[in-house]
Amino acid sequence: MDEIRVRSVNKSDTTKLLDLMNQYIVDFYKQPQPDNEALINLIHHLIENPTKGLQFVAVKSDELVGFATLYYTFSTLSVGRQAILNDLFVNPEVRGQRLGERLFEKCLDHIRENNFCSMIWETAEDNHIAKSLYNKMGGKKSEFTHYEIY
Repeated sequence: MDEIRVRSVNKSDTTKLLDLMNQYIVDFYKQPQPDNEALINLIHHLIENPTKGLQFVAVKSDELVGFATLYYTFSTLSVGRQAILNDLFVNPEVRGQRLGERLFEKCLDHIRENNFCSMIWETAEDNHIAKSLYNKMGGKKSEFTHYEIY
């Protein structure tokens, strides 16, 4: 089995990460194809502005096979910096190799090493695989209800 590494994204990852992000958005979440230039700008924005967030990638045989995105905000209730785990995606062809766990652990290590008060995230109600992972990793279902408006 090839070694799997989890590391921060760099600009040379852009093309491969763009492919993974499109799989995540279009194939997994069935959303319209995003503008590639906008996605590239997002990747570069996080690389160039590390106070806003960051992305980690899982690498196997020099191929990107998964990614996680953290965005930073603040929690008034905890009076501290908070990270939002906005994305966690593993290519379906390599699932079952604990890559989701490795990406999640990398995010968790990052927030703990950098003194964040917490990490929050959400997943679709019918995403039972993700919910199982988050429960296994020690996540607790929030007492808050999520709302959104477009």
